[in-house]
Amino acid sequence: MTLILDLPFELEQYLLQEAEQKGLSVEAMTLQLLTQLILLQQKGAEAVDILQSWIEDEDVEDQQTTGQHLLQVLDEDRLSGRKLFPLEMKGITW
Repeated sequence: MTLILDLPFELEQYLLQEAEQKGLSVEAMTLQLLTQLILLQQKGAEAVDILQSWIEDEDVEDQQTTGQHLLQVLDEDRLSGRKLFPLEMKGITW
């Protein structure tokens, strides 16, 4: 596909500078940046989908068990003897 774009001056200068620094044509640099942006957005969408599936997961008991296990492991794996998640602070700070 061929695109013809009227770019703002600042964007044109940015593309020219980036292309020159990387030894690419402006077209190749533009394609590279566009590809990177699309891949980044796809990864972001995948992350959102995963988080949404966790939110929609209705297995509350499993979530609570996993959460308790995570807190226990984080507390056990500390260099100091001070707990990161003390029970007396539950509902106050965490």
